[in-house]
Amino acid sequence: MPDFSIATTKDGNVADIVIAGELDMYTAPQLRDTLVELTATGVRQVTVDLAGVNFVDSTALGVLVGGLKRLRQADGDLALRAPRPSALKVMEMTGLTRVFTITQADGGAPGPPG
Repeated sequence: MPDFSIATTKDGNVADIVIAGELDMYTAPQLRDTLVELTATGVRQVTVDLAGVNFVDSTALGVLVGGLKRLRQADGDLALRAPRPSALKVMEMTGLTRVFTITQADGGAPGPPG
């Protein structure tokens, strides 16, 4: 299995999750557990940094959508930062660019519209 890491920083009800490696059916459960735990501890704004992710599969997309739904039900939100072009293309094809707020690495301009 390729190297995978997930790191979380939390400040009050805001959290950043930085992921590196492949986000797939084997590693997505770690992201799901992290999102569930953050939401349970009162976090309402989550940004998932995907700059270090070189592969995203449908299981991972499902986990991201589930996390978004969970946070929105708690009056929060989940945003994605700096997905690589291959991941962004999958999100465009599935319509997820219209669901998620997607920003570039600098936190600035949003990703291309879906």
